[in-house]
Order: sequence, then C-alpha cells, then structure tokens
Amino acid sequence: MGLLLLCNGAFMVLSAIVSGLYADGVTMEMSFAGMTTVLMGILLMYATKNHKKEIKKREGYMIVTFGWVFMTLSGMLPYLFTGSIPSVTNAFFETMSGYTTTGASILNDIEVLPKGILFWRSTTHWIGGMGIIVLAIAILPLLGIGGMQLFAAEAPGPSADKLHPRITDTAKRLWFIYVGYTVAEVILLRVAGMDLFDAMNHAMATLSTGGFSTKNASLAYWNDNPLIQYIVIFFMFVAGANFVLSYFAFKGRIQKIISDYEFRFYALLVFGVTVVATLVIYFQANVPVSEYHPMILGSFESSLRHALFQVISVITTTGFVTADFTSWTPFLTIVFFGLMFVGGSAGSTAGGVKVVRHLLMIKNGILEFKRTLHPSAIIPVRYNGKTVPENIIYNILGFFIIYMLLFIIGAVVLGFLGLDFESAIGGAASSLGNIGPALGSLHPLTNFDSLPVLGKWWCAFLMLLGRLELFTVLILFTPFFWKRA
Repeated sequence: MGLLLLCNGAFMVLSAIVSGLYADGVTMEMSFAGMTTVLMGILLMYATKNHKKEIKKREGYMIVTFGWVFMTLSGMLPYLFTGSIPSVTNAFFETMSGYTTTGASILNDIEVLPKGILFWRSTTHWIGGMGIIVLAIAILPLLGIGGMQLFAAEAPGPSADKLHPRITDTAKRLWFIYVGYTVAEVILLRVAGMDLFDAMNHAMATLSTGGFSTKNASLAYWNDNPLIQYIVIFFMFVAGANFVLSYFAFKGRIQKIISDYEFRFYALLVFGVTVVATLVIYFQANVPVSEYHPMILGSFESSLRHALFQVISVITTTGFVTADFTSWTPFLTIVFFGLMFVGGSAGSTAGGVKVVRHLLMIKNGILEFKRTLHPSAIIPVRYNGKTVPENIIYNILGFFIIYMLLFIIGAVVLGFLGLDFESAIGGAASSLGNIGPALGSLHPLTNFDSLPVLGKWWCAFLMLLGRLELFTVLILFTPFFWKRA
C-alpha cells in the first residue's frame, strides 16, 4: 500500500509540473497533494518494513482491493485541495471512475478546469489501465479469479509460448508496450491536428479504455476532423485486445494472433455490429449523428465512422462519444445496451464480462446439445486447440451469474433512489461494466451529476466490483475469508 501511494504521489507531482508549465494557478495545491500522498506512502512503508514479505492468496485479494481503495482516497486530494471538485462524494466518484477506467463524470463544464487537474484526471485513467493489465496477466491467474487462470498459459510460466517466466519481467514488458502505444498515439494525434495537451490526455484515456476527455463534447468536438477519430478508433481497438497479442505482434508471430479464438471473435463482433449500425444510420434520414455536428445526409463515410467509433467505444468500454447513440432509433439503443455486457478481451485494459467468457459459455452451451444426445460421452470444451478444465467453465458460469445478479441488484437500488427504469438499468450496466455513457437521463451527452448522493457512492462501488473481476472484492464480504485456516 505504501509503495502504491508513493507512485501515486509521484504522478501527482508530475501533474503539478504540468500545472506550473501552463501557469493555471493550482500548482502549489497540486504539489501539496502530491507531497502529502508521498509522505503517507513513506510512513506506511516504514511502519511495515520489518514484516515478512510473503503474499499468499488471502493477502493477494486484500492488496488488490484495498490498493484500489487507497489509490482512490489519495487520488481525491488534487480535486479537493484545488477546489475543482469541493464535494467529497463527487471527488470520490470522479476518482474511482478514473482509476477503474469507467469514464463516467460528474463535471458539467470540463473545459474550465485547470490544465493540471485535467492532466491528473487523465493520469488516473492511465495508472488504472496499466494496473488492470498487470492484474489480468500476472496476478489474477494466480488467484484463480473468474476464470482468469485460463490465461496463465499466455502469461507467466516456463513454457516457450508464454510471455515470460517471472511476473515482474512480464509487468515490465507490458509497461513497455503500454507506454509505447501511448507515445505513438500522442504523436499521431498531434500530426492529425490535435494540440499537444489534448493529444496527451486523449492518448492516456484511449489506451486505458477510460474515456475522460478535455472537451465537454468529448470526441464529437473533432467531428470535422475524421482523421483524429480514425486514429482513436484504431487505438481503442488495440487497447481492447489482449496485450499479450501485441507482444506477439512485435515479435513477428502474427500466426499467434490470427489463430487466437478470442481475437477473431472480438474482431468479427466489431465488424458485424458496425455493418448493422452503419446501414441503419445511413438509411434512416431522420437520425442525427450528433447535436454538435449533424450528419450530412447521404454521407456513407460519416455513417460508417460514427457507427464504428461508437461500437468500438462501447465494446472496449472506453466511453468516448462522437454522437448520442441512444438517438439512433430504439433498435440501435437496444443493440448498444447489449454491447455493454460484452466487454473487451481478457488481458486488455477494457472492462465488462470479457469476450472470452462469452465465447466459452457459447461453446459450452452448444456442446450441451451433444451431451444430451450422448450422455455417456466425455465432450470437453476446447479453446485455442487445448482442452479447458471443467473447473474453469464452472468458474466462468459462476462469474456470469453473479455479474447479472449484481446488474439486477444495481438497477433495483438505483430505481429505489429515484431513477427511472431506463436510467437505472443503463447506470447499473455502465458502472458495473466500466463503460461511462449510459441510457435515459445518463445518456452519452450528459453525465452522472444528476445522481443522488447515495447513487454516486453505489455506482462507485459497482465500478470497483466490475473493474476487479467481482470475486476479488466480494470474497472480502464472506465470513470464511476472515477465519483462520
């Protein structure tokens, strides 16, 4: 925890430097927030320096969950110290949304915020996104979380097909790829016409699949610059794919990518839904693409771009907006609501259920027909040419059932707090899936500021549950977790 706070404080100091470069008037406050966080980290590290440094499963769950909570509590300080978000509830919601890469905001006018705060806001995304990759590839498989042990074959281990035999080295390589993608997107966005500050912020939000923008209109602000939106589309797609595949790509092992079931399913899903959405937008002459930049009727390119952008944005749980997809006919509203339950690939920065879980549930469901006809036969589920153990299938089915139960409970609570049906189900799906934009009063062109105080705390809790694969957090609420073995 101390080390996490130390790193968090260092990033706050970096944001304070950005604040000083732009002379936005909050440099001292942000520096104080950073130094306070660093001091807390040093004190925690000093207090525990003589303890046995052995992490077992029980400690792993606690470190992951409380680490995210500690980061969020300390990450509130820049907002509170500068007065950018004076309310503790709103500051906690915004910070949790940042670290969990949800991208839901309570800010009504983003563009009036100091540059240092905007940079910190995007930095929380970037930190959270990288943390999730390390969790998914290096830590969660060891804890057996939600079927994530399936990816132990693609992450740490002695086999030649695995990324690297040591977790620390795995994390270093993933950091290198993550930073490289971020720098590449900054350069491309700058060349495409976005200024350097906006390019840095949007690159951090894209690679983390977060969705915080420096503009009130999000990416709709650049609706007159298709190149910028296509660059963001590409990097959203990459960020929603397993980062291990990026490692294989850089090693020239393209066949590993092409043969990966999850990547093919992910790409085909994006393609298929985009085709449907494009045709609906193109032939529905009364459908506006955006209130900021109405679609030129008859423009196929515009229809394709906005459809592709929003499909990838929702599937990868990035949450960037070029248009209000809830105004694209009831049919497309239902389609996009369904996409909120898909999620990106495992081992990516995306949230949601994850493509591979859907893929394995579908495979297992189809095999049930064969098992019904041949009850004595042993018919295993196969993934990437290998047999998937039954315990992983049970784990995934359990994960999905709990996920849907949490969605229902989440919507019921929001309904109890006064939200209408569409807003309640949209807010619950968006928060649990770490998506950002929702439905009803929480549609893509608004924000979550209208939620009651308890609603904001509840949605922040759902964000944490969804981001940490449910079991990591929920197991702490079970009595047997706290009993000595």
